[in-house]
Amino acid sequence: MQSHISEQIHPVIITVQRMLQKIDCLRLPLASRRDVESILVRQVGKEIDRALPRQASHGRRTAAISLLIGRAVGMSTGELHDLKLAAFLHDIGLLRLPARLIAAKEPLESEDYVALQNHSRLGATLLEPFSFLKEASILIAHHHERWDGSGYPYGVRGKFIPLGARILSIADAFDAIKIPRVYDYALRNAIALRMLFISSGTQFDPSVVEALAEALASHAADEALRDNSQDRPVPAHRHRSGRPPYHFTSERAHSSSRAPRYRIGAVPKISSLINRPDQKTSRDKRET
Repeated sequence: MQSHISEQIHPVIITVQRMLQKIDCLRLPLASRRDVESILVRQVGKEIDRALPRQASHGRRTAAISLLIGRAVGMSTGELHDLKLAAFLHDIGLLRLPARLIAAKEPLESEDYVALQNHSRLGATLLEPFSFLKEASILIAHHHERWDGSGYPYGVRGKFIPLGARILSIADAFDAIKIPRVYDYALRNAIALRMLFISSGTQFDPSVVEALAEALASHAADEALRDNSQDRPVPAHRHRSGRPPYHFTSERAHSSSRAPRYRIGAVPKISSLINRPDQKTSRDKRET
């Protein structure tokens, strides 16, 4: 029977633990310490990216999305800081798994899939010895729990799941969603948001999905995600108004002064989103 935890310590784990130990020894005023922790943990995230190239920059993007949601729900400065650290490091547990599981391209066998589900607990175990990551490790341990209680590794449900973990779960999924043949960041985000709404109430906390929708409705959020998506390919085509052609928000956000033109209720099907309405087909061109 194959082991589901790597017997060999990944060299990046040793490097990361040394870096985290140095951060943990810092003795600085609170505000300065948080700034330094953020900078150094970002560097730790880059080490994880080198070890997991298929997920490069995923932690950074997840952190930006998490902070958008965290601010929207009114988290304190300290809570936002812990959420950001958790987002940068949330997949570190993958380094404890055998390389064959991490690199697998084919569907996993049931036993392997169960082993993969253990990565959030393994990641929390790696991080909890460091005092400045005490809260972040809790969020990482629970970021694959589901609102209906069918998640892993502990099967916690509803509001028993820490709020930060519920936010991290949605941010993780929002960034991980792959939309084939769509490279415009605004269109891609609109489709991904619609997919999150489909799982709202089962996999995700409905109020947190709603908070993400409201955050995406603001121009500030739009700029933040644009800066954060600089490593994604974006075509030269832009909407003739100069603004992203697709913006979506909730009914509640639609009533605000900063609301965009479109509402969730008006979102067309995903297939029609992929076939951009402002792009004529060859048949349309012949008819004209």
